[in-house]
This record gives sequence, structure tokens and C-alpha cells, in this order.
Amino acid sequence: MTRSTGLIHHPYEPPLGFKAPQPGVHKASTVIFANTAAMRARNWKEKTGYTYGLHGTPTTFTLEERIATLEGGRYTVLLPSGLAAIALVDLALLKSGDELLIPDNAYGPGKELARNELRGYGITHRFYDAMDLQSLSAAIGPATKLVWLEAPGSVTMEFPDLPGLVELARSRGVITALDNTWGAGIAFNPFDLMPGVGGEPLGVDISMHALTKYPSGGGDVLMGAVTTRDEALNLKLKLAHMRMGWGVGANDAEFLLRSLPTLPLRYAAQDRAARMLAEWWLKRPEIACVLHPANPASPGHEHWRALCGAAAGLFSVVFDERFTAAQVDAFVDALTLFKIGYSWAGPVSLVVPYDLAAIRTQPAWRGALVRFSVGLEAVDDLIADCEQALAALRR
Repeated sequence: MTRSTGLIHHPYEPPLGFKAPQPGVHKASTVIFANTAAMRARNWKEKTGYTYGLHGTPTTFTLEERIATLEGGRYTVLLPSGLAAIALVDLALLKSGDELLIPDNAYGPGKELARNELRGYGITHRFYDAMDLQSLSAAIGPATKLVWLEAPGSVTMEFPDLPGLVELARSRGVITALDNTWGAGIAFNPFDLMPGVGGEPLGVDISMHALTKYPSGGGDVLMGAVTTRDEALNLKLKLAHMRMGWGVGANDAEFLLRSLPTLPLRYAAQDRAARMLAEWWLKRPEIACVLHPANPASPGHEHWRALCGAAAGLFSVVFDERFTAAQVDAFVDALTLFKIGYSWAGPVSLVVPYDLAAIRTQPAWRGALVRFSVGLEAVDDLIADCEQALAALRR
């Protein structure tokens, strides 16, 4: 054998039995089989073997199992982003002539997916008020096959009656899917929202999680996950996932596996800091309201209190109407520790101003809204940053 061939077909095999705190990183497109019988016998759907890198490696299988545990589910598939995870649920479960229902306060790109691509496929949609059970009840029709839920609402942070919404959809035979990115598997168990018959808990059918946020925690990974307890639903999702060719990189999976053990600590720290900062904002005369589920005046606080013991490091403030959008933008620009940027749950605190009229069909508040994502900086420093930036409102 020539030296060049020997570099490719080298006979050395490292010894078995190596163990370390972090799982190994396996990178592959091609998976090698011992013989044709082994090739034909492999079953990637049940994770009993490996067939092709897109269908799973030891690294991605390990991450899937850990995310399923985090979410309180049984089966998880990984996707390259949270939005891709939303798309998988929609495309796996809906066909032309079907209808899905989406909260008016849901994540914007998921709504745009329905307005554009799904509509082009003959899938219709309607928006409902997640804070009104009657709104959902009235929206469910014969063609309704999927109801999306989100807790709390994107940007405006309303916390809905999740058990009530799930129970309503279940009574009408409609599948529910929850965007559980905010809860992150910490605030509540999406599959155990209420007692069921025979002691089996009841909850959502599907939990979608943008792993980009808390599971990553570093602001440097894009990934999503879809989790369920239902074997038949999992097979539908997994087969659609395979046919659409979605996969995640081994190094991204490695980053997630490294970050997961600290998720509860980071979530608690950012929750605590966000509540302290929100409390400070509540005392400011420039602010009309503070939108944080733990704030008794925030919409749906009673639902949050009944279901959750924790809250993420995310909240919004609505400035008094006397301040123009330009003045509020000047305040945002004057912040130094808070960086202007989308996403959240990383170590760096972030801020984004929003135009409520552009993201809600019927805005409940007047005035410019600013969303804060609290990172891991000292709270006193973040408060000082906000205080100094308020001077820009009056320039």
C-alpha cells in the first residue's frame, strides 16, 4: 500500500472506553457500513443505527435526547434555526386546503411564513387573540388542523391561559404547537399543563424551541428543535425533516452540548436581573407601562403566576406618549452596555425599539416600545446605563 493510500486507509483504531465530561464530536456525511447486510438493516428513524450524516450522528442523537429531557418530551428533531423548526411543524402537518391559527402576538417571521409561502401552498391562516379563549373558539373551523401558541407573546409579553387554550383546541380535535423558547424548559413543562384522565398529564402536542437562545447562551449558534411525546407525530415530523434535507452542523451541536449544563444557572441569573431592572423602570415617570409577566400589571400575570415559578431575562417598556419615536430612538442610541441587536439570552444585554402598529393588528398600547434582553452584566451597571441614556429623551 502506498503512503498516500495508507493515510486514507490507515489500520489504526483508537482503544474503546474513553470517557470525558463532554460527548465526542462526530462529523460525517458518509457513514461506513461493515457489509451490505448491515447497510440494509440500519434504522435511523428509531436511532438504532446510522445511515447518513443528515439522519444523525452520535453527537446529534445525544443532543436530541438531552433536549427531549429538557422539554419534558420523548422525541426531538434538530433544525438549523428556530424559524426552520416552525416551518417543519407547518409543512409536516398541513396540506392544501388546511388552515392554521396563529396568535396575533406571535413571533413575526412565523406569521410572515404563513402569509407568504404557506398561502402559496394553498394553506390558509387566521390570527386570534391569545388572551381571549372565545377568540380561539370562534376561529376554529372545519379546516383548522393546527393551532400555534406562544407564551408569553413576542415583544409585548402577554401571558395567555395556556391550559385553557390547549383544552379548547383538544376538545375540537386540533393539534397544538407551542413556541416554548421563552420558557426554555425551565419556566414550565409544556407537556404537563393540567391533570389528565388516569393520571396522565395533558399539555401541548408539540413544543418548538429556538435553541439559538437559552440552550446556546452564547449568541453564536443558530439552531431549533421540535419535541413531542407522541410517536406517530414524531414519525411525521421526522420523515418531513428527512425529505426536506434539514440538518445541523456537528460543531454547533457541540456548542449546545457544552452549554446545556449551565442553562438553569444562566436562566435564573438573567431572570433575577431582569426583574430588578423592570422594577427600576416601574418607578420611572417616563414610562407608561412595563411588560414583564412577573409584573402584576402586565397582561396575563395571573396565568404566569399559576403556571410558572420563573421568567426569562426579557421584558419591554412602553414610553409615555409625550415622547416621540425619534426621541426614544435617541435613548436607545445613547445606551452603551445594552447593544442594539435582535435575539436574546446571550451574555451581552440587548435592546431593540419596536413600532407597535407595525407588529400588532390592534395595539393595546400607545407610545414607543423598547424591548430589553438582560445579559450577565452587573444589574447596577445596567441601571446606570439606562439612567444616563434617559437624558437623550430631552435633547
